[in-house]
Amino acid sequence: MDDRDRLTERFEEHRPRLRAVAYRMLGSVSEADDAVQDAWLRTIRADTDEVENLEAWLITVVSRVCLNVLRSREQRREEPLDVQAHDPAVGHEDGGDPEHEAMLADSVGLALLVVLDTLTPAERLAFVLHDMFDVPFDDVAPIVGRSSQAVRQLASRARRRVKGASPAPDPADPARRRAVVDAYLAATRGGDFDALVALLDPDVVLRADPAVGPTPGPLVIRGARVVAKGALASAERARVTEVALVNGSAGLVMAPRGRLYLVLAFTIADGKITEIDVIAEPDRVRRLDLAVLGD
Repeated sequence: MDDRDRLTERFEEHRPRLRAVAYRMLGSVSEADDAVQDAWLRTIRADTDEVENLEAWLITVVSRVCLNVLRSREQRREEPLDVQAHDPAVGHEDGGDPEHEAMLADSVGLALLVVLDTLTPAERLAFVLHDMFDVPFDDVAPIVGRSSQAVRQLASRARRRVKGASPAPDPADPARRRAVVDAYLAATRGGDFDALVALLDPDVVLRADPAVGPTPGPLVIRGARVVAKGALASAERARVTEVALVNGSAGLVMAPRGRLYLVLAFTIADGKITEIDVIAEPDRVRRLDLAVLGD
């Protein structure tokens, strides 16, 4: 076995962990696979003979690749549409399968990916590496070009955002509200029209901002049966939707490939959904306080 074969073998040993790091950084299977492949190309061009801890070195390389992707994404701020049916990753191993994408997002926590997507690139990298993969702050610091103390502060800010520090009080019983939102999502995923109607107030109002489409202006629809039909029309998208804290209360976040697309905020009274606000305009979404909802 020559040096190239040995390096290939060692890289493949670390590939699952590298892919896990990249996925949590980027929230996309295809982008994570691309980042790992980029890291491999950089590895074979580098002199790794003197590297004592190859895994740590590779995580650093992958993290730098991901940081570049996140910074480019931040500059563009392209809002993700329903891209799964047109995923350019078709042909990558497992990368073009929306069901696999949804399963992986579910294993990590789609709401967590959504909240991570609201962080700055440096905050996201610091949180993922330190809090999720136990990489010391001293090792994270050179990746983002900050001091260890600055990286510690980045991770702390990200942690507060992820955990939803000091959420606004929920006027309804939180457990009961969570149960209603859970039931709404389950009924949508299952295509259960009657269950949806039962959860909705007969005079429920749904408001969707212009970015939701397909109309050029805001959309307002009323009535339990009409709203339920609209929910069932988005049953496919419900696979990439999860319950999360929205301004301190249980709501839904939809995130194709881990990128936040839209948010559903609910008004609930007496166990019935009376209003649904569907929010997709970038400025409105960025003003929302989103956090992972604990079990």
